[in-house]
Amino acid sequence: MSDEKISTKVLCAIFATGILSFCGVAGETAMNITFPVLMKAFSVNTSTVQWVTTIYLLVVACVVPLSAYLKRSFRMKTIFLVANLLSILGVLIDFIAPSFGFVVLGRLVQGMGVGFALPLMFNIILEQVPSRKIGLMMGVGTLITAVAPAIGPTVGGLLTAHFGWRSIFLVQFPILLASLIAGLRSIEQKSEVQRESLDFLSLLATIFLFLGLILGIHGVADHAFFSFSVLGWLLIGILGLVLLIWRSTTLDKPIINLSILKNRKLTGHIIAFFSFQLGSLAMSFILPNYVQLVNHSNTTSAALMLLPGAIIGAGFAPFSGIILDKMGARKPILIGAILIVLAQLLFSLFGLSLSNTLILVFYMIFMTGLGVSFGNVMTNGQKQLSLDQRADANAIFNTLQQFAGAVGTTLASLIVAMSQANHKIDFAQATAQGSRNGFMVLFALAIFQLLVLVSVVKKERLIRCLKQRKHAFPCFFFP
Repeated sequence: MSDEKISTKVLCAIFATGILSFCGVAGETAMNITFPVLMKAFSVNTSTVQWVTTIYLLVVACVVPLSAYLKRSFRMKTIFLVANLLSILGVLIDFIAPSFGFVVLGRLVQGMGVGFALPLMFNIILEQVPSRKIGLMMGVGTLITAVAPAIGPTVGGLLTAHFGWRSIFLVQFPILLASLIAGLRSIEQKSEVQRESLDFLSLLATIFLFLGLILGIHGVADHAFFSFSVLGWLLIGILGLVLLIWRSTTLDKPIINLSILKNRKLTGHIIAFFSFQLGSLAMSFILPNYVQLVNHSNTTSAALMLLPGAIIGAGFAPFSGIILDKMGARKPILIGAILIVLAQLLFSLFGLSLSNTLILVFYMIFMTGLGVSFGNVMTNGQKQLSLDQRADANAIFNTLQQFAGAVGTTLASLIVAMSQANHKIDFAQATAQGSRNGFMVLFALAIFQLLVLVSVVKKERLIRCLKQRKHAFPCFFFP
């Protein structure tokens, strides 16, 4: 199989599922920039308008863990059809929404569709792409999901400024229809389908887990820690986690097999992957606010400031996959992680006086590092498992990717808000101080993820050397 080419149908299937995921993720970040417009249009406050994003992240985080069960129990084309139709329905609801409640409902429905679609794309790659091309295609898949959050605010800002916020959903409609046609014509079933009964207790535990943690984390900014809005929800989330772990260890076929986390190499990759995504989403919050509140630039400039970095990061994603396929995981992963450390160090050092030019350059370094390493961490992590276990790993990776979005944004906003509360200094200066504090936290996080990756990847390379009866030194330092 390793010498085979990727068939046109498989490429088309990846494209169809990728576009479906892209629309959902880009739509999520595009709506973030419309918050002031929505608040005025529907007479809602800041805490209320955030549900446009929160409900989407919550639903995606709850649905993605079901992906391994769905893959085993249903045909891929059936899953895709449901995902696409839900996405189209969600887009239509948002486009015609007569009230804010309908806007939230539309995001909820589309979140369900994206929750089905996102892991489906990676499952098709892992199952139907020749082994020597998996790195390349995982890079392409990562490109789709990585570039969307950065492009979303830019496109959303431009569309809202010229055509109104509803146009964000209108432009998605023909794209989703094209995805539907392409997917129905190309998605094929390779694995055997064995219908399983859904453990509703596990499903309930999953909902409790992410509902509790996301709402608890969001509540930190506005409520005391020991209030139900924070601690109460966090305890519900922890209860859900305990229940999910218990069901996973007692059932023969759990909805998600958490026992794979006993593989320390996989767990190390998952921790690093979560850290990458957390840092990325935190940066996407801090930088646009810095450009607007500290440097006094307009919204469009703030959105465009992230675009070059997003394009560079996206361009490196498949390239890094090719490096992984040809030379192994060590070089692209560690080089990328080092570049992220460098970028966060520069942001920390210049945090109080960042010009737009410096932000542009430093963010390009950051996104280069993310593009080189992010997708390869997921790919190499899944290579630690047998083929039949990768669907469960894929579910965990994609679930944590969504959860990290909520954590990263909330963490960044909380750090910046704490400094902004200091009324003894100018608001712009306070924002700069808070941003620098955020950069310093992210710098520490970058060092942590680098150390984790050095440990995990080094061990993998060393073991491979010993198995091949080669000297460990040249194997460690050269591909």
